[in-house]
Amino acid sequence: MVAGLTVPTEGSVSVFGEGPSQEPAGLARVGFVAQEAPLYRGITVADTLELGRRLNPRWDGAIARSHVERLRLQPGSKVGALSGGQRAQLALALALAKRPDLLLLDEPLASLDPLARRGFLQELMIAATEREMTIVFSSHLIGDLERVCDHLILLDRASTLVTGDIEEILTEHAIVIGPGGDASDLPGVTQVIRQERTTRQTAAVVRSTHRPFDPAWHVEPIALEELILAYLGSTPPSPSPLEVAR
Repeated sequence: MVAGLTVPTEGSVSVFGEGPSQEPAGLARVGFVAQEAPLYRGITVADTLELGRRLNPRWDGAIARSHVERLRLQPGSKVGALSGGQRAQLALALALAKRPDLLLLDEPLASLDPLARRGFLQELMIAATEREMTIVFSSHLIGDLERVCDHLILLDRASTLVTGDIEEILTEHAIVIGPGGDASDLPGVTQVIRQERTTRQTAAVVRSTHRPFDPAWHVEPIALEELILAYLGSTPPSPSPLEVAR
């Protein structure tokens, strides 16, 4: 929807204060790398860059060439002969050479091995420091998100579970472990995200206005992955077709 490829069935979406554009001038401001990094596999790296130059009015050939040279991609190599990581990097080079004001990355790392993911993220961070642009990065690889992102939007079943600056979110949450009882009774706790209780002990992920304090309870910071899993684990499962029928 943001890239202008489809329209919302409900609500609305705006890009730069206006509806998503299907005009060349508006589309030129948005870069998009899809999960499968769709490229023409029968043409060469050089021809791919030439195609990008002809299709994008704000094309910056220097950015594309610099990116390709750092990756040591041979201009004469067929796209289909490249590894998955190299194709993802070439797709990123095309998107960056547009000089977009908004770069959309839809699960670009999902099919890459750890080394290829690291290379992709390194190139992304180089681009982010060299020019002003907003990057929207969709991913299920939480460790990668923690390395490169500063703002989190956690979605589940079309609902927003938590959103905000990542450092602030982590500061507002904690893991608390105590001798039974309900973690919601702790001073400062505003929300219990997930709680596991036995007859002797309670362990919970909580959100609080300040660091919870009780001599009987142990409080420790939470990592982003633990936090996200706690939120996702706290949502009830979708009803089965049988339950819906009933």
